[in-house]
Amino acid sequence: MGILCEELMSGSAVLRIDMHGATDQDTILDEMTFLNYRLASAQSRKEIKKSKPDIIWNRETAEKGIRYEGGQLFLDGRWEQGELNKVCVAMLAFEMDKAGLHPFHSSAVRYKGKTILFLGGENNHGKSMSQIEGCRRGGQIVSTETTVTDDDGIVVMGSKNVYLRMRAKGTERADLPSQDQGVAKFFDKEPEFINFNDPAPVDLVIMPGIDGHFDTKVVEMNRFEREYQTFHSVMNYFGLNQLLSPGGLVMPIVDTDYLRQKRGNFVSRFAENKPYFVIRAKTPRILFDEAEKLI
Repeated sequence: MGILCEELMSGSAVLRIDMHGATDQDTILDEMTFLNYRLASAQSRKEIKKSKPDIIWNRETAEKGIRYEGGQLFLDGRWEQGELNKVCVAMLAFEMDKAGLHPFHSSAVRYKGKTILFLGGENNHGKSMSQIEGCRRGGQIVSTETTVTDDDGIVVMGSKNVYLRMRAKGTERADLPSQDQGVAKFFDKEPEFINFNDPAPVDLVIMPGIDGHFDTKVVEMNRFEREYQTFHSVMNYFGLNQLLSPGGLVMPIVDTDYLRQKRGNFVSRFAENKPYFVIRAKTPRILFDEAEKLI
């Protein structure tokens, strides 16, 4: 039985996967669109540097299964590419966390010399449209789906794909509306997208709410709300709410009490002195008008 080894990387974090079983594949993940969308700048390499695999996948096992034991994730049976992507998001995010890199479920723009973070938080109601509106006004893309900071809260990288055009098998979602349709409702034409790649602190955090029925409302968030919504944002990547596959197969708990508390301490530091606002508005333009007043 052959073994195919591959490493996935995001920043300084590395995830090693060993696949056991006969295959004519030359790569374990042949579709990384979803992984890149979710974890900023994910890459793969064949040169193996980690001494121990983080994921061990036995494709020859008849029954599909997943378990986490002794710091390693074990996969049995045949898994679709989209399902593997979801597993790898959680495992690579865990490695990023250990390396002091913190992915936020958020978008961000660099606008008038400031970095504005649109926080996904507990709900997700307009971070993408807010980011596109910022670009329409001449802002640059810091991130579209995921913003990654270091332990000091400095943004070090971010996803740059404005749209997730394709979902690998196993990640399909009929409940999510077409992003093109959303853009067409709010914008006459798609703006030019220019990337901002330099490290930068977050200057303003906004949790957007865009709905055609909302009256405009701007509320500064208190300390508890700031930490609460930020923690939701950074916990979005660990798969604790993920059903990975039909048959009730769920993502195992790969987190630890130590890292969870360490993550909570980071969230507290990050949210301590930054301006945080909830902005509700009927359109992205109205929302960004209010954001401009806060810069």
